[in-house]
Amino acid sequence: MTESAVVTHTGNNTLKDGWFSEISPEMWPGQANSLEIQEKLYDAQSEFQHVQVFKTSTYGNLLVLDGCIQATERDEFAYQEMIAHLPLCAISREPKRVLIIGGGDGGALREVTRHQYVERVEMAEIDGMVPEVSKKFMPYMARGFEDERATVMICDGVKFVESCEEGTYDCVIVDSSDPIGPASVLFEERFFRSVFKALKPGGVVCTQGECLWLHGELIGDTLEMCKKVFVGGSVSYAYCTIPTYPSGQIGFVLASKPEVDGKTVTFERPSREAPKTKEGSTLKPLKYYNSAIHSAAFVLPEFARQIVEPHLVPGNDAAA
Repeated sequence: MTESAVVTHTGNNTLKDGWFSEISPEMWPGQANSLEIQEKLYDAQSEFQHVQVFKTSTYGNLLVLDGCIQATERDEFAYQEMIAHLPLCAISREPKRVLIIGGGDGGALREVTRHQYVERVEMAEIDGMVPEVSKKFMPYMARGFEDERATVMICDGVKFVESCEEGTYDCVIVDSSDPIGPASVLFEERFFRSVFKALKPGGVVCTQGECLWLHGELIGDTLEMCKKVFVGGSVSYAYCTIPTYPSGQIGFVLASKPEVDGKTVTFERPSREAPKTKEGSTLKPLKYYNSAIHSAAFVLPEFARQIVEPHLVPGNDAAA
């Protein structure tokens, strides 16, 4: 590590003595996450944020945006598989058209392309630097960009979804960073109302849902907002483990638009099996998601259940 004797500040974060430390008094006060760094691979300021890539000693390449860890090669699959397969395997029909808002690293896109019945997947990412950096330094995570069904638009995702025709998408995946900086608008009611309009009847949304250990109030507020916006639909919450996110855990807020006949998705029960790896595909088999994990992800520890349960709306489609 050539900068081992130098302290480099990235917002509240530091690179010191060969270690990158992620510090955010706003989002996870009183704690930090540190990774040992071997080399700085990329460091640039985009129009929207500070983009960095480091080679770590144990987690492969590390993508950092505005000083916050976004993904590492070692554990990114946990988050990417869950944010894509939880909604796509829960929805009652086979989704044909999917929108990803954010997700510029390409991981969620990669996972959506595993579903052979998806005919078209569009991504609206505000920062064009992120996909290019991911393709260069985290090529497996960015594999989805190569799929012929994928269309990537470098644009404001909020404005894009506001301009969508009503009933365009079967599924919307909001792969956002934390609700500070450019991603803060992705946690606002106005945005969720635009997503509701863009969904087909029976369509679903899955958005990054923060950490149960740290963001209980924010999670409760987001769920209550979805309950208000997705009137007649279902609202649920799931989580997965991932070591390089704060407290080793990240959650997902899911909501469904009701069908014309009033039926709504029961997120806790997958409607189909996990996607199989196609013979000859360059994609590796799934490493985190399966049908049992799908259902288990909605089973919360007692402290979290007390936070989340008052804001949930169960689905009412036919029981298995």
